[in-house]
Amino acid sequence: MPKGYWTIWSTVALDLVGFGIIVPILGRYAERFGASGLTVGLLFASFSLAQLLMAPVLGYLSDRIGRKPVIIISLIGTAVGSFITGAAGALWVLFAGRIVDGASGGSLSVAQAAVADIAPEERRPALLGMLGAAFGIGFVLGPAIGGLAALGGPHVPFYLAGVLASINAIAAMVRLPETRPADLRPARRTRRTPESPILRHLAIVGFITVFAFTSFEATFSLFGDRRFGLTEASSAAVFLGVGLVLITVQGGLYGRWAERYGVPRLLVAGLSMLVLGLALMSVSLVWPVLIVALLLLSVGQGCASPSMTTLVTEHAPADRRGEALGYQQSAYAVARVLGPPAAGAMFDRVGIWSPFVAGSVVCGVAMVLVVTWGLDRRMSVVGSNGCETVVIND
Repeated sequence: MPKGYWTIWSTVALDLVGFGIIVPILGRYAERFGASGLTVGLLFASFSLAQLLMAPVLGYLSDRIGRKPVIIISLIGTAVGSFITGAAGALWVLFAGRIVDGASGGSLSVAQAAVADIAPEERRPALLGMLGAAFGIGFVLGPAIGGLAALGGPHVPFYLAGVLASINAIAAMVRLPETRPADLRPARRTRRTPESPILRHLAIVGFITVFAFTSFEATFSLFGDRRFGLTEASSAAVFLGVGLVLITVQGGLYGRWAERYGVPRLLVAGLSMLVLGLALMSVSLVWPVLIVALLLLSVGQGCASPSMTTLVTEHAPADRRGEALGYQQSAYAVARVLGPPAAGAMFDRVGIWSPFVAGSVVCGVAMVLVVTWGLDRRMSVVGSNGCETVVIND
């Protein structure tokens, strides 16, 4: 294992535990201040919008001044945002807290860039996949910890998330290595969008994929109630199962599959499973069919997400890797802003099956684009001088 990898991994995992504490209870917390369903949706969207704007900036800064200081700044921002949310006495303060938290929410893409800095090329897919597993762990442990903390009062989970982020920031100051050598940092320049068409294509595919998956996340509890009589507790258990499958795939299986089949083919396989899983879910009437659909969705997302991250790190110039991952994170943020409202509107006006059919269709479009653009076979290595060598994988 590369030196410093587990420190980066544990930093990300603890950060996402704090995120997992907040997300499941934020809507109910906002209702105490008179928030409507639309307002709650806007509250979640404000986080993603702030992340959309700031993730490329944080990525660019990590290329310029190093990964470690940017990760520390992000963790401090998360702590401040969590404390503001916990201390809120009015709805506008809640929005302020979520915007601060979202603006500092680019730590994951910077951590991915740090792993890409230290990982040997042949081990990069496996190590990035394991970093993705930290996301699943955060969403398995976070809601459980948040639920217990809420027994102490509605503000307590947010204060706990702030304390965790503060401890994480202090630990990062002491233990986190700087993976970006000073001689590899670019000279001062105007920040601009990565120029490689492959990076733009990956951002588009990433947007579509996350749009479809967040549509599933946003409407599944409603769908489960209508079709299968699921309660809040049983819906949470389903998401726990999805998280455990994601951890298993990204934490262990993905690296072996990438070594055997190659990252581009795993991207296509992941998209194919998302297409089938969403289509199957739309027609599921009995539990065995639903379970197969959920497994396809979980494994598909577990393959598609680290594949796109790996391809971004390999296609980006060495001196702009953080910036490229920041733009990819921005594409995901746009999808998280647009996906849930669109899925909710379709659920209400078209039918309870419609968000999943739509998600299946758009994932099919993403798969066609991957093949059309050659992302299923083309790998490139881009140097710091911007020269790109393309290798075709047969």
